Amino acid sequence: MQRTTHPLLISALTVAIGTASALALAESEAERAHANPGQYESGPTAMTGEGVNIVKSPGAPDLTEEEFHKATRIYFERCAGCHGVLRKGATGKPLTPDITQAKGSAYLEAMISYGSPAGMPSWKTSGELSEEEVKLMASFIQHEPPQPPEWGMGEMKNTWKVLVKPEDRPKKQLNDLNLKNLFSVTLRDAGQIALIDGDSKEIVTVIKTGYAVHISRMSSSGRYLFVIGRDAKVNMIDLWMKEPATVAEIKVGLEARSVETSKYKGFEDTYAIAGSYWPPQYVIMNGETLEPLRIVSTRGMTVDTQEYHPEPRVAAIVASHEKPEFIINVKETGKILLVNYEDIDSLKVTTIDAARFLHDGGWDSTHRYFLTAANKSNKVAVIDSKEGELEALVDVGAIPHPGRGANFIDKQFGPVWATSHLGDGSIAVIGTDPDKHPDSAWKMVRTLDAQGGGSLFIKTHPESHHLYVDTPLNPDAGISQSVAVFDLNNIEGKFKVLPIAEWSGLGEGPKRVVQPEFNQSGDEVWFSVWNGKEQESAIVVVDDKTLALKNVIKDARLVTPTGKFNVFNTQHDIY
Repeated sequence: MQRTTHPLLISALTVAIGTASALALAESEAERAHANPGQYESGPTAMTGEGVNIVKSPGAPDLTEEEFHKATRIYFERCAGCHGVLRKGATGKPLTPDITQAKGSAYLEAMISYGSPAGMPSWKTSGELSEEEVKLMASFIQHEPPQPPEWGMGEMKNTWKVLVKPEDRPKKQLNDLNLKNLFSVTLRDAGQIALIDGDSKEIVTVIKTGYAVHISRMSSSGRYLFVIGRDAKVNMIDLWMKEPATVAEIKVGLEARSVETSKYKGFEDTYAIAGSYWPPQYVIMNGETLEPLRIVSTRGMTVDTQEYHPEPRVAAIVASHEKPEFIINVKETGKILLVNYEDIDSLKVTTIDAARFLHDGGWDSTHRYFLTAANKSNKVAVIDSKEGELEALVDVGAIPHPGRGANFIDKQFGPVWATSHLGDGSIAVIGTDPDKHPDSAWKMVRTLDAQGGGSLFIKTHPESHHLYVDTPLNPDAGISQSVAVFDLNNIEGKFKVLPIAEWSGLGEGPKRVVQPEFNQSGDEVWFSVWNGKEQESAIVVVDDKTLALKNVIKDARLVTPTGKFNVFNTQHDIY
């Protein structure tokens, strides 16, 4: 979707918001729960504007109680992911009253309406907000942010449900699905996931979940699928049932992004863990029932200025293969926590100072080193999970956003891991072999030029010689609707462009192409063609060997498909 902005306005807006990231669109666009039949309806929480304490600030435009509640809901749905619940800033700039009141309503309305060349979405010109809503939000952010309620053990247990007790679940797989090639597909605006058979390309079932599922993760055994919505609802799905279904669920907070299960030998499927954006904390749960066992706050001091931060949100969580530990990214403080779960009544937590603001990441090919983006510091932190220490902080491009990243063998530098970026069109390639290639280990050994900024995911597979890079947040429709493909046998050669949205055969709409995901065997790669909620979307399947169109999956139930997670690859951390 092309965006046009007056040159003078662009200049003013750039000063106002600096490097506010295009991630705002990924974090917030389409996070709307409408009361349509069969679709997710969020309950009355701080995220819907209910139950918050209204604090009207001197010097700010007056708002009625109804307007304040509406604006609170819009902010949480569209803005909090980047600017923070308390508006202290992260990927996006701070929006506290001392800053916003100084800018004034007219200036703020222009900023919200037209966006920024640095990535702030153009909320009015894109049709996401009406003129009245833009005025409302410009007034709202001049007030003190409402303080959402905390969410402790009592609140969690009130939402915890075991729908099928462990003893009543199947003792063996009761369906004939090839679970290793099953895909869990996020249907963002429907509050659902679709399970799609990777062999037949047919939808097996659609399961109601929390709103806008962020990720799907597999239990160590490969039996249970865990998904978490941005409303912090966790669903535990048993894939052995005749028709896979939720067997336990819980709401771990008001806003969240991450869930994982224990993988270390002897602790397989023993625990599950989920991290919240609000309140800033993580909870360790029983791996068979989701019973909450231990809640730990992440509030504390930042790694750089050593100042207290009231909202250090939990971003990525991965399960260590080397020790009985969870590795937890704390976004705003820039700290990485190694949480040993051998004795959850006496948790041993190693705190590693990295850099702000920590986001997502993944393992190197040996599953020893965790590489994770500190996106506003333009760095990738490398954690040695065996020794429990920071191995390196690697300078990369502008606002790295790797997803899990991509592992492959570089003919010159050996094993490497790569990330794409939101803020520029580069691909950073980092050496990951300190034993056989010590001179290139933990250094950016290559930087490749792709289509442009606005990338969210990069992907390859051990059986593939292709590297796929999406750009769904690029303002140029030709770029956001296609993907770049690099030949790993000729890494310095020109990439190819695949017109994924065109191949989908869809009608009108933004048709953003997002998140390449391989099947189990690594011979085909799936892409979501993410359209508007009221428009037709699709999944496009490409033959990895020939780069030719193989299948287009269309179904009325595929409402705003985004993330896709192959069971086998997710279970074994293959990427």
